[in-house]
Amino acid sequence: MIQLFIIAKRPKRIYSPTKQKALLLLTAGVIIGLSRSPGRASYVIKKIPKLWQGIDRQYLYRIMREFHNDRLVDYREREDGTIDITLTEKGKRRTIAFGLETMTIALPKQWDGKWRIIFYDIPETKKAAREALRKKIKELGFYEWQKSVFVYPYPCQDRLDFLIEFFEIRPYVRYGEITKILNEVELKLRFNLT
Repeated sequence: MIQLFIIAKRPKRIYSPTKQKALLLLTAGVIIGLSRSPGRASYVIKKIPKLWQGIDRQYLYRIMREFHNDRLVDYREREDGTIDITLTEKGKRRTIAFGLETMTIALPKQWDGKWRIIFYDIPETKKAAREALRKKIKELGFYEWQKSVFVYPYPCQDRLDFLIEFFEIRPYVRYGEITKILNEVELKLRFNLT
């Protein structure tokens, strides 16, 4: 019996700050479309022209062709010669990944006395997502208390929700906040809360 193995192609990472900036600026159009606040939309609109000015036009055209070839953007030329460029779903996912790479958790000035616990049982079929989640929450400063159980002392639910949605593992992850843990001193020492 012959077995064929198909290796999924990893998305090409965009390292160039200019390319990242161009893709994020295209995302600004999505932000404006989803914004319910007129003030927020006008703020984004005012900032966009200044940000585009810092990018060389020839390089920008080359970037847009590359993005189009990579199916990150679609563009259409109008009768008046202007071009509409829209971000594809793949492009939107790529910009979300930029947020994932730079994600941090803002630390409050004072600890509220609650422990945030995340625990999961992610199946082997989603092993890559499980490992990516474990790596990211360790980067964010979570302490692995037991296998698949992590503890953190500061508010972080919005970041965890983002990660869980991004990795598509919501049914397998649980989150809770508690005020009392046995042997809490060990955790307080680890997070310098004494």
